[in-house]
Amino acid sequence: MLDVRVLRENPDLVRASQAARAEDVTAVDRALAADAERRAAALAFDTARSEQKDLGKAIGPLQGKVKAGKATDAEAAELTQLMERAAALAAQVGQAEQLQREVDAAFTAVISTIPNLVHPAAPVGGEDDFVTRETAGTIRDFAAEGVVVRDHLELGAMHKAIDVERGAKVSGSRFYYLTGIGAELEFALVNHALAMARANGFTPVVPPTLVREEAMEGTGFLGQAAENVYHLKDDEMYLVGTAEVPLAAYHMDEILDPNSLPLRYAGFSPCFRREAGSHGKDTRGIIRVHWFDKVEMFSFTRVEDAEVEHERFLQWEKDFFTSLEIPFRVIDTATGDLGLSAARKFDIEAWIPSQGTYREVTSTSNCTDFQARRLRIRTRDESGSTTPVATINGTLVAVPRAIVALLENHQQADGSVRVPAALQPWLHGRTVLEPCA
Repeated sequence: MLDVRVLRENPDLVRASQAARAEDVTAVDRALAADAERRAAALAFDTARSEQKDLGKAIGPLQGKVKAGKATDAEAAELTQLMERAAALAAQVGQAEQLQREVDAAFTAVISTIPNLVHPAAPVGGEDDFVTRETAGTIRDFAAEGVVVRDHLELGAMHKAIDVERGAKVSGSRFYYLTGIGAELEFALVNHALAMARANGFTPVVPPTLVREEAMEGTGFLGQAAENVYHLKDDEMYLVGTAEVPLAAYHMDEILDPNSLPLRYAGFSPCFRREAGSHGKDTRGIIRVHWFDKVEMFSFTRVEDAEVEHERFLQWEKDFFTSLEIPFRVIDTATGDLGLSAARKFDIEAWIPSQGTYREVTSTSNCTDFQARRLRIRTRDESGSTTPVATINGTLVAVPRAIVALLENHQQADGSVRVPAALQPWLHGRTVLEPCA
């Protein structure tokens, strides 16, 4: 949620951010109007409540005198007038309190639709207007090597590692089984990712993947992303699309010790996404699926340290894919392609030989204090006052896409797959994966 002071003091900044995201600029004016109504309602309630308290102070002594039979006729008459005023004022206070609740709710509803302010360095535009920050690794010339490129599904079938036919039979389209070496590759990737995360100061976490509405709303996944969320209506629970949700909500309604920051967690969880609006896109294979496992990094840090922490997350993601010996590029995502909570997002896109292009495999987002305000997560500044923290998230490995990149980039002419050195300890020292007979 935006800092209301920014909305009041610099509405043009918020309008510019909305325009950069191609979002509704008029939402800013609606939020300002709702804020003005909220402040007026609060003033009306406080004024009526203050008068009510003053009346109570005046009524008390007079009631005492009347009960003791010591009140004059004038004092008795005054008490009657004050009691009549108190009765009327009680109704007025009740109405003012109800109005205050209503306008508070109206303001929250409006401001909750306004995304985080975009970072001034983020490229402005739509999905295709990203900026490439760097490329890494060497793209193999398969033709020069005499290798006919197979895609991950063909390789997966040769190794009996991926079974999408039975996945569809049991669960429907965009589901799959990882079998044999496919399952072993998942555990190897997850163990390698968690080992790297622990070495970088992350606490491993296995979080719940069913969460309440407050956790989904607080992290910003019931706004523009709601169509991709699985909702269990009978239980009023949601299946998470990323461990970011339960990790962010882990410290909901807490004040964090400033000396503990940054607090870093690495969450392993299944992720569930409806993929609404992606019909016909990436339907072949396991690039875009409804369920997958992932290791997600998450950090609570001071707002002033958020940009540096964001760059650290990006470096750890780069280190992971460098260790897998997979060519990749890093892009600075354009403003129109940012999620509700992100001020800036970097994606790592791995080279996929069968497609002849780069495809997203991980991302990392700086959400500044946006999520923390919605989840009421604070720390204390040097004066002892509470202030929101910043949150950073980043995927270390999304298993299916990493398997796709591994199989395709390290395939050999005979269909075998070379195992990068970093994964060999997690695969019992195997250097090559041979196709099944």
